[in-house]
Amino acid sequence: MLVLNSPHNPVGKVFSVEELSEIGELCVKHRMIIISDDVYDSLTYVPSKRMATLSPAIWDLTLTVGSCGKTFYATGWRVGFLIGPEHLIKYVSAAHMRICYSSPSPLQEACASGYELANNFGFWQKSQEDMKGKIRRFTQVLDELGLPYTDPQGGYFVLVNFSKVKFPEDYRFPAHIESRPRDFKLCWFLIVEFGLAAIPPSEFYLAENSHVAENYLRFAICKEDHILEDAKDRLRQLKKYIL
Repeated sequence: MLVLNSPHNPVGKVFSVEELSEIGELCVKHRMIIISDDVYDSLTYVPSKRMATLSPAIWDLTLTVGSCGKTFYATGWRVGFLIGPEHLIKYVSAAHMRICYSSPSPLQEACASGYELANNFGFWQKSQEDMKGKIRRFTQVLDELGLPYTDPQGGYFVLVNFSKVKFPEDYRFPAHIESRPRDFKLCWFLIVEFGLAAIPPSEFYLAENSHVAENYLRFAICKEDHILEDAKDRLRQLKKYIL
């Protein structure tokens, strides 16, 4: 089984049609089931296509994951869906019935109405433009500080490289943080000293590869503008720790 996330969390990469086709053809060749995690597919800023639509052979092996919560900014609702061929969906349905049985009916109805009405209100385009604006707003402070960051092709996460940030020599971390990769220490430092929360991306890696992400932090910029401005002011306090 292959799990493919596009737009990717946390990198923000959107796989091109050529990349998806090559991956899909390999899966067809080896009869490998594809879990196409498309939960951020309504927030793409470059041309994109869903894996399952590339060919009948790829469709026959693909389960597409969607999230109403991500799409309509209602993540607390925990309403999502799977689309796929009947011979795969029947196993998912059997497992789903034994895990959670059903999401609340009113929330399902609300999400269905959202999909029906979104085009009438230009929701998809407005969401993309709003999120691109938030990315530009947030990354202004990163340019000021000279901190490299990703330019996401989709989704609402920005990865920031904090390798230039140096902790004070006498700074002490609690034991449960001291033993973790550097990105955990960065998270602790930002929370305790500046009241700013981020995610340590080394958690996305196996332990032996966690060093790849140890200088990065993931920020979610799907916030109201005044919160982003407050976050920028807090990040500016890092200037004295940047070498």
